[in-house]
Amino acid sequence: MADPILYRKRLIPEECILLKDDRILWRDDDKIITGWHTIRPRRDLHHGYSCYYLKEGFKVSKFYHEDDSLLYWYCDIVTYEHRAETDTYIVTDLLADVIVYPDGFVRVVDLDELVTALDDRLISEEILKTSLRNLNSLLEIIYAGKFDRLQAPIEQIIAKGN
Repeated sequence: MADPILYRKRLIPEECILLKDDRILWRDDDKIITGWHTIRPRRDLHHGYSCYYLKEGFKVSKFYHEDDSLLYWYCDIVTYEHRAETDTYIVTDLLADVIVYPDGFVRVVDLDELVTALDDRLISEEILKTSLRNLNSLLEIIYAGKFDRLQAPIEQIIAKGN
């Protein structure tokens, strides 16, 4: 079976990018795990792994510096569309994000972008509600001390040498 085609769609700034260089490391009905290098080079972020939790509505990524040291875990709130005829996933970033630092500190970011997107009619009220519900679900997992369950699929892939 051929690998699926992945697109990352952003609302702010508006863009839809084919993730042509992402390596698909695992896929089942619940998740897709990828390995990747940054699309746009940055001083701090070089490469990483992402696990798309399709049914939960979030993507958990492990971000690395160029020297393979951990930068942080970055969690995007997302929704997706799957086009079965071409096996294409269009994953839309719903703006709210959570950063989990190596020391365990948790930071929620970009909530202001949700308001901007609603005001500018880039999202509907229903999408806003979906974003906030998925954000709440993710934070409940993190605050309950169960974030390791979301990290585990990536850590297992890394341990296998992918």
